[in-house]
Amino acid sequence: MLQKLFGFDPSTMTLRKEVIGGITTFLTMAYILAVNPSILSATGMDAGAVFTTTCISAVVATLVMALYAKLPFSLAPGMGLNAFFAFTVVLTMGYTWQFALTAVLIEGLIFILLTITGMRQYIVNAIPLVLRRAISPGIGLFIAFVGLQSAGIVKSSEATVITLGDLHSPGVLLAMFGILLTAALMVKKVTGALLIGILITTIIGIPLGVTNYSGIVSTPPSIEPIFWQFEWHNILTADMIVVVLTFLFIDMFDTIGTLIGVSNRAGMVDDDGNVTRINQAFMADAVGTTVGAMLGTSTVTVYVESASGVNAGGRSGLTSLTTAICFVISLLFAPLFLAIPSQATAAALILVGVMMMYEVRKVDFSDYVTGIPCFVCIVLMPLTYSISDGILMGVISYVLIHLFSGTLKDKDERNNMNWATILLAVLFICRYAFL
Repeated sequence: MLQKLFGFDPSTMTLRKEVIGGITTFLTMAYILAVNPSILSATGMDAGAVFTTTCISAVVATLVMALYAKLPFSLAPGMGLNAFFAFTVVLTMGYTWQFALTAVLIEGLIFILLTITGMRQYIVNAIPLVLRRAISPGIGLFIAFVGLQSAGIVKSSEATVITLGDLHSPGVLLAMFGILLTAALMVKKVTGALLIGILITTIIGIPLGVTNYSGIVSTPPSIEPIFWQFEWHNILTADMIVVVLTFLFIDMFDTIGTLIGVSNRAGMVDDDGNVTRINQAFMADAVGTTVGAMLGTSTVTVYVESASGVNAGGRSGLTSLTTAICFVISLLFAPLFLAIPSQATAAALILVGVMMMYEVRKVDFSDYVTGIPCFVCIVLMPLTYSISDGILMGVISYVLIHLFSGTLKDKDERNNMNWATILLAVLFICRYAFL
């Protein structure tokens, strides 16, 4: 039954690893339960309602991933996408949050259509194989940077943009302890090392004043203030089209990058770079975004933190089912789950980043015609704080370098440039020029 429902293979998988993987993924992405209400409430949305909606939309999308795609990836309202929703569309462009929710709904419906027709799969195949192999290490650097930043080990600087954090801070010291502890557990091949590291670091943070324990149980707030709030009269306006297209670009290539990167880490990619059941995974993303808009939240997407659960041993839909159950439980135990500090989850993100760098060995940097675009893709993900920008710039540079150097064929025919790749590059250039 487990094999039929969730793709669980008892010959290569264990229930313990699947459950630990799901819990680990939840703990590394649970910050969204606090961050999403904080960001979206800046638009005037009810923060309590956003918290409940964040949980429910994550549960719905992750269950689709577990039962339909049977993959160990979890979904929730995406970081970056929620910031674009609140700070760009509403606070900068001056639209209402109802207008932004309408754009998210249209985006979700378009994604469902693109997934049914197989267009999203076609777009993935149009990305050269060598660039797809560069996505995983790029994401590794990205999530490691997120972990270092959330831990306070690195911080912003007016002089140098980024600099070393305060090494005397209790939070930074706690995070560094967590990294060393988790690394030692991994070296010893302890099952559930990432999860154990998070829990021990959280407990040690209590006397240090880093872990803010504020109770156990609370009643989930009603979603009525933000449920089904759309501006139907603005659907066909030019402004709506621009906002929808921007959401489409960011979400599509964030999701593509995350799925390819984490699937590489999980060994779910064949020799031609094709991801197992990727179209079904796209459907989970599309359904999650559509349902999320109806409930009242920004775009739902696959979380790169799923890599932590994959590394803990998760390989089937049972992992994502476990994460979905954790989100259901968090509706009642929000204070307990939100007590886990970012310093505790930082170790998981940083060390998973290390593991994802393994794929960089498949990129031949001595071959400049492919090595330079791969470098662009890898390095721009953390430096632009965007998976999608890294992919888009990687494809653009790949096409332009091939055209300017007159190198239209590669020694590996799977990297040969075709009209689909060129069309993607043109669309990406238009995205930066006009959106």
